[in-house]
Amino acid sequence: MAKAPGLKEKRAASLLRELISEALGTLSDERLQGLTVTDVDVKRGMYDADVYLDESIFEESEKKEILKQLKRAAPILQSYCLEASGWFKCPKFHFKFDDQLKNQQRIEELFKKIKGEHESGE
Repeated sequence: MAKAPGLKEKRAASLLRELISEALGTLSDERLQGLTVTDVDVKRGMYDADVYLDESIFEESEKKEILKQLKRAAPILQSYCLEASGWFKCPKFHFKFDDQLKNQQRIEELFKKIKGEHESGE
């Protein structure tokens, strides 16, 4: 069973969220500069980190291309974070699009639909 992240991982995730956003702004690719980091999940030992990005303004084809570009840019982003944080090591970044907002919107739409059906049934 996986343990919940400790204080060290939470602090690292918070700092990485800020640093990765800053680092993205330094890249030459305008699409990458405009990305919003929604969350960072640092794994135990700080060897890996899942970096979640806002997906709301991108088509599926764009998302694939952006993830490919981020994979190429990861060493640059990691170097930036290492230098800015003063850490001895930086986790390896795994970029993903955050679909929680889309799921939340779907749930809200379902509740509205259920409420509408309930009200019209009375």
